[in-house]
Amino acid sequence: MYAIIATGGKQYKVAEGDVIRVEKLGVEEGSAFTFDQVLAVNNGELVVGNPTVAGATVSATVMGDGKAKKVIVYKYKRKTGYHKKNGHRQAYTQVKIDKINA
Repeated sequence: MYAIIATGGKQYKVAEGDVIRVEKLGVEEGSAFTFDQVLAVNNGELVVGNPTVAGATVSATVMGDGKAKKVIVYKYKRKTGYHKKNGHRQAYTQVKIDKINA
């Protein structure tokens, strides 16, 4: 059984027991979180929502927050002496999928 959820502008295919990294949720570690934007559920047969599956939720436990690896952004224009180096580390929340309620 798996589900496709939407959070943080992205879509994730999850099954029970999966550990995924999603955009930062702002929830403290160890607490429960429910994803209510379930786009599709497969339990032997595929049920696709329009746009979401009615009454379907995905329960998860927050394992913690963190930052991804640094991405270097380098801007350069030739012949002018212009260059700018910048770095970015995207914040994420790591969650463990407990149950798919469909």
